[in-house]
Amino acid sequence: MVPQAETVGVHLSLPFPDPIIVVGVTVFCAAMAAATYHRRIFDLSGSLAAFVVGMVIGICGSVLWLVLLLIFLITSFVATKYKFDWKRSEGFQEGAKGERTWRNVAANGAVPTLVAFLSFLSVAMFPEESILPKDSASFLFVTSIAVAAADTTASEIGIIDPRVYMITTMERVPRGVDGGVSLTGQLAAFVAAAYTSAVAYFMFAVFDASLLAGPATLLVPMLCGFLGCQIDSVIGATLERQGKVGKLGNNFASISLGTLIAFALAFF
Repeated sequence: MVPQAETVGVHLSLPFPDPIIVVGVTVFCAAMAAATYHRRIFDLSGSLAAFVVGMVIGICGSVLWLVLLLIFLITSFVATKYKFDWKRSEGFQEGAKGERTWRNVAANGAVPTLVAFLSFLSVAMFPEESILPKDSASFLFVTSIAVAAADTTASEIGIIDPRVYMITTMERVPRGVDGGVSLTGQLAAFVAAAYTSAVAYFMFAVFDASLLAGPATLLVPMLCGFLGCQIDSVIGATLERQGKVGKLGNNFASISLGTLIAFALAFF
C-alpha cells in the first residue's frame, strides 16, 4: 500500500483560493489592465501581461501586494510623464507616448510574481514550517517592487539632469548613456525606494499585520531597492555597454540581485 503524503510531512494538495478573492482579483486586474491600456501606460500586449502578473500576485500572494503593484504603476506613470515633451524632443522617451510592452512587464514583474507563487507553494506544501512564510515573502516582494520603482524613477527623472557621470569611473558622460548616474537620479531613486517601502509598511500594519516581518519590512526594501538601482547602473556600464545584455535583461538582473540581497539579509 502506498503511504499517504502526510506520513512524510509533505502536503502535495494545493488549496484552492477563496472564490470571492478570485472574483475580486479578476475584476481588479481586468480594470487595471483596461486602465493601463487606456492611459497608454502599456500597449495591448503589456496590459494583457499586467493582467496575468496581477492575477498571480493577487491570488497566490496577497491582495495588498496587488494594491502595492498598482501604486508602483501609478508612480512609474507619473515619472514617465514628467517633462515628457522634452524627453520626446530629445529622443529619450520609451514608446510613442511612453507606453511599455509585455517585455517591460516581464522584466519588472517576473521576480515579484515568482515570490508570490513560491510563497503560495511553500505554504501549501509545508503549512506547519513554511519555507517561505508570508512575512518573509512580503519584504522580498516589496524589495522587488522597490528596485523597479527606484530604477524607473531614476531613469525618467534623472535624465533631466545634464550633470551625468559614469558610475564605474565617475567621468562626465552625456545624458542617456548606459551606466550614467546623476545626483537628481540618485535622489529620485532613494525617494522611490523609501516611498515604496513606507507605503507598503503602512498598508500591512493597518490591514494585515501577518505580512510584517518587523522593521525589516520597512528598512530592507528601502536599502535593497536603492542598492538594486546601483546594480542596474553598474551592469549598464559594463555588460550592457558591451552588448552582452539588453536594457530589459539588465532590469530583470538588478531586481533579482536586489531581492536576493534582501533574502540574504533575512538571515541576520
